[in-house]
This record gives sequence, C-alpha cells and structure tokens, in this order.
Amino acid sequence: MDTPPAPTGWRPALRATGHCLAGCAVGEVSGMAIGTALGWTNVPTLLLAIALAFVFGYSFTLRSVLRSGLTLGAALGVALAADTLSIATMELVDNAVLLLLPGAMDAHLDDHLFWWSLALALALAFVATVPVNRHLIARGRGHAVVHRHHGR
Repeated sequence: MDTPPAPTGWRPALRATGHCLAGCAVGEVSGMAIGTALGWTNVPTLLLAIALAFVFGYSFTLRSVLRSGLTLGAALGVALAADTLSIATMELVDNAVLLLLPGAMDAHLDDHLFWWSLALALALAFVATVPVNRHLIARGRGHAVVHRHHGR
C-alpha cells in the first residue's frame, strides 16, 4: 500500500511546530531550571537547555517513527532529518529572547520573570518556526518525512 503524500500548507506546519515545541519546551525548561537551581552561569545553563531541547525533540519523533516499524538506525535518521532545522530555529529564537529580555537570565526559580520569560521566549520561537516548517513540508522535508512513516 502506498503512503499518501504529506499534506502541505499552514495546518501541517502548525502541527509540526507544536510537536517541535513540546520537545523543545520540555528540554529548555528543564535545562534552564536545572542550571538556575544549581547557580550556574549563563553559558552552561544555555548549553544544557539547548542540549536537552534537542534530546527531547528528537526523542519525541524517534518514539513516533519507531512505532511505525523502522529500525533504530532508520528512525534516528528520520528524526534527525525531520527535526534538526526546526529545533535549531526554535532554540535560536528562544535563547535570543532570553538573552535580550532584561533580567531574564538572572531570574530565579521563585521569580515570576523566570517563568514568564520562558513562556514568552517559547511562544515567539513557535511563531518564528512555523514558516520554517511550512517551507520544509512543502518541499517534502521536515515533518513530511515523518508523515511518510505514519500509518505503516
């Protein structure tokens, strides 16, 4: 049975970006919270948050495509192809907002600014990443690659 082509347009781009946001948010918030709780400086905190965003982002896709019957190696290839640019865009915007927002990187876990700035940064990252995912999907890349493995 042939797999139908991935849908194109804004709706699949919004879904793909929502999927990306889920993984990025888990990793980003975890990394920022851990680094802040441990009193780390900005660079190690951001590096941990970025690393965890990629780990969780790839993991969510990996879990999905493994259920379609792909081997771990093939599923990892799909996850890397589907998510790298999306996660990178989201992390670039997210962390730029945190660095540019006065006081955000100095806020503590019990400070409303810590949580508000993370929420704002992730929301702006979502908005910036939707067109990236739309572009990728329209060219058969990004989450269009993942879509080919659903329903197998």
